[in-house]
Amino acid sequence: MEDITGKTFNVVIIGSGPAGFTAALYAARADLNPIIFEGPEPGGQLMTTTDVENFPGYPDGVMGPQMMQDFREQATKFGADCRYGYVTDIDFGSMPYKMTIDEKTEIKAHTIIISTGASAMWLGLESETRLRGKGVSACATCDGAFFRDQHVVIVGGGDTAMEEATFLTKFASKVTVIHRRDELRASKAMQNRAFENEKIEFMWDSEIAEVLGGQVVEGVDIKNRKTGEITTLEDVTGVFIAIGHKPNTDLFKGVLAMDDVGYIQTKGQSTKTDLPGIFACGDAMDSFYRQAVTAAGTGCKAALDAEHYLSNELSKEAIAEGHLE
Repeated sequence: MEDITGKTFNVVIIGSGPAGFTAALYAARADLNPIIFEGPEPGGQLMTTTDVENFPGYPDGVMGPQMMQDFREQATKFGADCRYGYVTDIDFGSMPYKMTIDEKTEIKAHTIIISTGASAMWLGLESETRLRGKGVSACATCDGAFFRDQHVVIVGGGDTAMEEATFLTKFASKVTVIHRRDELRASKAMQNRAFENEKIEFMWDSEIAEVLGGQVVEGVDIKNRKTGEITTLEDVTGVFIAIGHKPNTDLFKGVLAMDDVGYIQTKGQSTKTDLPGIFACGDAMDSFYRQAVTAAGTGCKAALDAEHYLSNELSKEAIAEGHLE
């Protein structure tokens, strides 16, 4: 693989997944010769997803890892330089931006597209990890349809948990909400919607002690936090964790504008951040939709925003050159 030490790139994409690979595809087709560093988790959250049935173009569904491989191959086909590695440091004080890759390789970038994604927060159980994608999920809108006429549980007490619990009732025969406290943190409107839904039941002051099953979820052990009593729900086939997501944006804290959780804030309908030439897309800036197709859409927007920025800031000859020495 070509040594890139000291080179200056038109577009550097940090992170992969649907947003990063789509940005790479669009930037490559615009002859911007992008380079993408796929990060510590190449392919993002979809690498732990089994069947994806809601992405256009896959009428029979597709495994998450296979879809990300398809994205990667398409970007590479049009000239994107996709590399395993991650950005460990950026000097935001000068332009082009100086970047360090894997703590050793230094390059420069005229534009940066951030697609570092977000990571779901988990309970930390071994059984939860083992059965992830086999009945354990952190996305009801992604996987809810697989649990038609089945009993599922959802863990959490905030707005997201109540919204996803209500969504799951479209498919599941019963949804049990497991919450550590004796009252919800969700807004009154979301609480009322859940309380009024006859398919939703609540287990208060409780937490999952164990997810049962060998190859798939076959039940859960629930521990009462006050009494220590264990209740086994043997008919549960799906476990949804809704205790929050953490955007992977620590590298940009104190530099880019973020909300109080860490999602990068962009301007208007664009992917522009508050620094020139730096754009954000995917779950690193989207706390609401968090879908593969919407992430891909913002990746497209980021590449187009970067192309527009470059056309105004650099000469056509410089852009055509690819990487500038």
